[in-house]
Amino acid sequence: MNNTILTCRQLTKRYDQGGLDVDVLKGVDLSIQVGERVAIMGASGSGKSTLLHLLGGLDKATSGEVILSGINLNKVSAIKLAKLRNRSLGFIYQSHHLLGEFTVLENVAMPLLIAGESIKQATIRATELLKRVGLGHRIEHKPGELSGGERQRAAVARALINKPGLVLADEPTGNLDSKTADQIYQLMLELNQELQVSFLVVTHDHELAARLGKVLHMEDGLIVG
Repeated sequence: MNNTILTCRQLTKRYDQGGLDVDVLKGVDLSIQVGERVAIMGASGSGKSTLLHLLGGLDKATSGEVILSGINLNKVSAIKLAKLRNRSLGFIYQSHHLLGEFTVLENVAMPLLIAGESIKQATIRATELLKRVGLGHRIEHKPGELSGGERQRAAVARALINKPGLVLADEPTGNLDSKTADQIYQLMLELNQELQVSFLVVTHDHELAARLGKVLHMEDGLIVG
């Protein structure tokens, strides 16, 4: 049985900036196993966020390949890629990216509705997950009525609502105080164990990264250890 949820091979990304070719990624190899927790650290500009975007199918590599759940992202149509992302991946960002005009419940249920789930079932599942992340009493509130930590808990719930195999998180606690950040990481660790979902987390926090189990370092567009 193959326990690999995601693999990338010789991934490169080059941008044209004012007529100059800038190599952001220079041949990255990476594998994430089912249930694995991996942190990626590195200085600003080392390529961490670019790597996450490529792994999540949000941008196309200049060369190399990304294999998600056995499917090569380079070889599927835009429609199939969107469906694969919705089904197999969850995303958490430094800013929660919740939609302000919708309630917390509606925000969390939205990926299920996009996937074709009924409103009733999406509501039931979103309510259960919001209770699990400690927001059962906040489901009818809008994001603007929540604290920063509560908004990020809602973002974690939204990332997990479709039961993805892998969650990609880009500085998920970057806007939070240390106590709240610690609570979010603890929540992610618990959900990793309960649901066997893998986490790949870009972070600057050494202490929290160490708790994820495996720490990789990026430098100048390459993973160096």
